[in-house]
Amino acid sequence: MDAVGLYDKQAEVYLSVRPKYPREWFSMLSALTPHHSLAWDAGTGNGQAAIDVAEFYDEVVATDVSEPQISLSMPHPKVKYIHTPPSMSDDELIAMFGGEGLVDLVTVASAVHWFDLPRFYSVVKRLLRKPGGIIAVWSYRHFTIDGAPPSLELTMRRFIESALPFWNQGVSYVINEYKTLPFPFESVGLGSKGEPLMLEMKQEASFEVCLGVIKSWSVISTAKEQGMDLLNEGVVKELETAWGGTDVIRTLNYKTFMLVGKVANQE
Repeated sequence: MDAVGLYDKQAEVYLSVRPKYPREWFSMLSALTPHHSLAWDAGTGNGQAAIDVAEFYDEVVATDVSEPQISLSMPHPKVKYIHTPPSMSDDELIAMFGGEGLVDLVTVASAVHWFDLPRFYSVVKRLLRKPGGIIAVWSYRHFTIDGAPPSLELTMRRFIESALPFWNQGVSYVINEYKTLPFPFESVGLGSKGEPLMLEMKQEASFEVCLGVIKSWSVISTAKEQGMDLLNEGVVKELETAWGGTDVIRTLNYKTFMLVGKVANQE
């Protein structure tokens, strides 16, 4: 249900540099479900969110269409990682969970904008427990840098602008902070269709970590496939100089947006 191959080539760098989601988010979501037996982390990538969901749920099924991402997933005794190719039918997906109406929480971290949304939402509605089951989807735009000098802000802005022509269509939902993302679920008070819950996530980073985060963006490989190296030697040097050198640690600030809902007319 993901966009196939977008992150295959960056699986290892994605694992090493992407920011960690705050524990408080998962505690907040857990408090919304009366049962904590089974959760689904769709588009799990390397399991970054799945292992946090597992702190609050007895079993987590974590799925992804990317075999390289799944191969680098973080082991956890309560998380079952499954490669789900696009050829898998809806009924096959539902059978992995033991049938309909058994899932307490569905999470999608920084991935739902790549999905076949009508199909995915149809499966979610079949899987969620009624009443009580909820779905939460979230993502974030490219980071800002706390306290960045004007020269660094300008250099980053120029780089982002150079990448814009190569963003895939799904990124438009991210650019609009999920305000235009279809979300056919009833509000539970934590962000709803057109009105996402705004959150903040920070990451302390050296220049190498910052560069790694940028390298993990899907747009980098998309541009390269079209003959454009967005991170050529000259660009990297310019970014490093503006950063202030490899020894400087700065705070990356990710503006995050979340939608949470339940299947309508559960009661």
